[in-house]
Amino acid sequence: MKSNFFVIFGIMSVLVLGSMGVVYAEEGESTGAEGMKMLGAGLAFGLAALGAGIGLGYVGSAGLAVISENPALQSKVFIFIGMVESIAIYGIVMMFIILGQ
Repeated sequence: MKSNFFVIFGIMSVLVLGSMGVVYAEEGESTGAEGMKMLGAGLAFGLAALGAGIGLGYVGSAGLAVISENPALQSKVFIFIGMVESIAIYGIVMMFIILGQ
């Protein structure tokens, strides 16, 4: 229960701090759009990497079990691991798309 509290508290603090206006040492008005862009890019990559890491843990452990029983299936296990890692690559691509706008 305590870990859920810390996760929720961390997410809420990131959202509150990300939505606040950024103070620049220049004249002009700050809309905070740049900060929200950074927050969105960070969330896109961070959540994709988190999901890929969790998925890789499951696929990797099952893959090692399969390889230990039948070494001929090693190439198929590597294909599945590559499919899981592609999720993190999609997160990087989305991060660059968000930052490029």
